[in-house]
Amino acid sequence: MPKTTPPPDADSGSAQQRRLQMADIARLAGVSTSTVSRALAGSKLISEETRSRVLELARSLKYNINIGAQNLRRKQNRTVGVVVPYDPATRQHLSDPFFLSMLGSLADALTEQGFDMLVSRVDASELDAAAAPFDTGRVIGIVLIGQWRHHDQLNQLAARHVPIVVWGAQLPQQLYCTVGGDNVAGGALAGAHLLARGRRRIAFFGDINLPEIGHRYAGLCQALNEAGVAADPQLLVPAGFVPDGGRLAVEELLARGVAFDAVFAGSDLMAMGAINAFRQLGLDVPGRVAVVGYDDIPLSSYFHPPLTTVQQPIQDAGRALVASLLELTEGRPAPSLQLPTRLIVRDSTV
Repeated sequence: MPKTTPPPDADSGSAQQRRLQMADIARLAGVSTSTVSRALAGSKLISEETRSRVLELARSLKYNINIGAQNLRRKQNRTVGVVVPYDPATRQHLSDPFFLSMLGSLADALTEQGFDMLVSRVDASELDAAAAPFDTGRVIGIVLIGQWRHHDQLNQLAARHVPIVVWGAQLPQQLYCTVGGDNVAGGALAGAHLLARGRRRIAFFGDINLPEIGHRYAGLCQALNEAGVAADPQLLVPAGFVPDGGRLAVEELLARGVAFDAVFAGSDLMAMGAINAFRQLGLDVPGRVAVVGYDDIPLSSYFHPPLTTVQQPIQDAGRALVASLLELTEGRPAPSLQLPTRLIVRDSTV
């Protein structure tokens, strides 16, 4: 069987390799390359015997038949991949209310445009795997919910022209398109609100190595600085998106023995976990500790006490993510977009 050698030009390598493999298949099958192309595309002009022979040779040469690319050329593929990363250490569930709200918003937006949605999960440490549904032709593009810590991998996907839009923060040297809430402004809103309520020792719960969480903390520090209040590093408590993340953060804060009169949590669920922990310890919310969350999930207005939170623009997010992705699939540029956030004041700080 003849062997193919990889071409020297990395930019055109993949396409040239595919042409070489198609020529190999044609030579071995005793047909033209156009016949091979039609057979791989499932054309009815090709006999079943020839099609079977071509497909068998394609498999033996490990020829990648991109059904999605064929369907896209024929305007038949109407499926968008939605990928939700997970941290293998915490395995944040898809049942998380924020994820469910975002998935619902995306489903509505895709339905309005006549598209289906394929949901999958990837390890957050291997975000390049998010492109698998596109590479195998199952979808025309990818919406990724969250950047996590692997900005470089997302840049690599953009560099090889994978149509991908990420729900997340805008970062330096970013090659990919993001749609996200204004996290710095959201953090500043939370901080300014707590300061206006007379709170000066504001603890922050969250993992600031995650871009969006880091921006929320930066916004809090901005509000503190404008009020002439120094940010105390001892009030920055790492916390993960796990069911007991808020409780664990409260325990860590108390173990440090530092004074505090408020908590700004990186998510609503984290804030609710913290409130439950304070209640069990006999610390009144908001009397002793004011608490602000982030996201404004539906449960936040029904919690006791109802939770003050920074509202993410979830409904607008779905339409914006889909619109940006469709621009990319049509070969047009899609600039990153930052959506406004707003403070929802409830009883946990009043």
